[in-house]
Amino acid sequence: MDLEEILRETRTVAIVGASPNPDRASHEIWTYLKAASDYELYLVNPTVDEIEGTPVYPSLADLPVAPDLVDVFRRREHLPGVLADTVAVGAKVLWLQLGLWDEQVARDGAAAGLRVVMDRCIKVDHARLLG
Repeated sequence: MDLEEILRETRTVAIVGASPNPDRASHEIWTYLKAASDYELYLVNPTVDEIEGTPVYPSLADLPVAPDLVDVFRRREHLPGVLADTVAVGAKVLWLQLGLWDEQVARDGAAAGLRVVMDRCIKVDHARLLG
């Protein structure tokens, strides 16, 4: 899988599990991507209405666009549901952040036509390949 190709082709990113806490990885990655990329960023978290003035959507289905890439910050037991939502909105890439690995989700995602990236940090890869 060509990570550089994925990152270059991506235009819209949904961050599932976005946190208003600046100490959380999802917040740090959102801040980085806002500053270092041209991606349209969408934050998803059903328990938060906004983060630093940016609207937060309760689910992927509530986004005003179909994201190219869904970047996931959820516990492993939530991944099958996130996969189903990702497929339902027509995203192209499911990106599981560092520490997230699920072979069944990867197989199911690939069978549904998704490119699946597991156990990688989009910030690190973006900075390394495109920064």
